[in-house]
Amino acid sequence: MHKTIFLAIATLIIIAGCTYKTPYTNRSQMIFMSQKEEMALGEKSYKESLSQSKIITGTKDATRIKNIGARIAKVANRNDFQWEFNLVEDEAINAFCLPGGKVVVYTGILQMAKNDDQLATVISHEIAHALARHGAERMSSSMVQQGLQVVGNIALGVTAPQYQNLFNQTYGVGTQLGVMLPYGRMQESEADEIGIYLMSQAGYNVNEALKFWENMSEGKKEGSDFFSTHPSSTNRISDIQKVIAKLPKS
Repeated sequence: MHKTIFLAIATLIIIAGCTYKTPYTNRSQMIFMSQKEEMALGEKSYKESLSQSKIITGTKDATRIKNIGARIAKVANRNDFQWEFNLVEDEAINAFCLPGGKVVVYTGILQMAKNDDQLATVISHEIAHALARHGAERMSSSMVQQGLQVVGNIALGVTAPQYQNLFNQTYGVGTQLGVMLPYGRMQESEADEIGIYLMSQAGYNVNEALKFWENMSEGKKEGSDFFSTHPSSTNRISDIQKVIAKLPKS
């Protein structure tokens, strides 16, 4: 009896220590890994992904990615992030941001993002996922479901294949390393909302976010990695309109 009570109290203490709040939306999360551990896993996956990709440098589009990313990173106010922005040659309509501010944009997304404001929509959205630690939240849930150790030092995940493989799948680190597990509707909506706040603070035209998602809906292609994990719909655009309506008027 006493042992059961002790275990119950210990569990509650552990859970309390794993509760976090998302930026801007202030939603409670349950995450069983520290940001330091998350970033260590992200750094390893990022390097592996780039080693298997053709990185585009010195072009107008590559410069646009870096400049837009830098503006958004400035308002994200994460001095602990080592921001990097890379354009990768890949026809997939996709982009991702790993913990620590490692952003990769595929050239395929450029056909949907018609201007800098629309490209800022993509980058802000992906950065929002990282700021809100959506990947760590999903990974924690997957660890529970798969029976992996969820409490204690999982920094060993940097060398333990089961953690690294799960990380790659969870964060969608490139087509070569795994298939991204879909974000839930709640996380997608939250990334949209946080992304709009970031765009606005960085001085981009938030109304172009609506046009970007309209472009995505009209240009939807069967089998696209981005569309399989980033559902675009009339409801989504309507929700973004509501977020924009709440922004302070300049």
